[in-house]
Amino acid sequence: MAKKKVASRAAAQPAVKKKWSGHKTAAKSSARKTIKSKARGVAAAKPKPAKKARPKQRIAISHYREEDFKADGLRTYAKYRDLGIAEATHGLAQAHVIRLQGPCNPAEVSKLHYHDVEFQMVYVLKGWVKTYMEGQGETLMKEGSTWTQPPRIKHLIMDYSDDVELLEVILPAEFKTVELAS
Repeated sequence: MAKKKVASRAAAQPAVKKKWSGHKTAAKSSARKTIKSKARGVAAAKPKPAKKARPKQRIAISHYREEDFKADGLRTYAKYRDLGIAEATHGLAQAHVIRLQGPCNPAEVSKLHYHDVEFQMVYVLKGWVKTYMEGQGETLMKEGSTWTQPPRIKHLIMDYSDDVELLEVILPAEFKTVELAS
């Protein structure tokens, strides 16, 4: 009898498996039909354009050289050391070290503005800078402090030390700055 029970269990198992696997198949096919029918309604909408593949990024190495600080950037009261990120990333991002030239002249420096960027981060390498950011108010940033500025946030520099140096990372490399009336 033991042999019959084993045989009957073995015979019963495929029937059970078929029953349950058939149930899963039915559930899958009805789910596919639901998805397909939803997709048909969306097909009338315009398809999203495919994103262009960015060119392959290159390695950027930048060693400190005093002569690399140039007064050719956004702010007339600053010198910039380009770190080669914009070229290496084909415009995806830019990074530079900024030296704000002291002493601070609030009439020149403290102008409310925003940048049309996707991302902006600043890290204080040396010295200090006092900023104003919309929704944040005045903040004193010292050596080792960092902050991000959300896209298009209104901000300004209020004051800074004569020796301040900042590391700034921005996406994309090319962007528009809009100066606002005070």
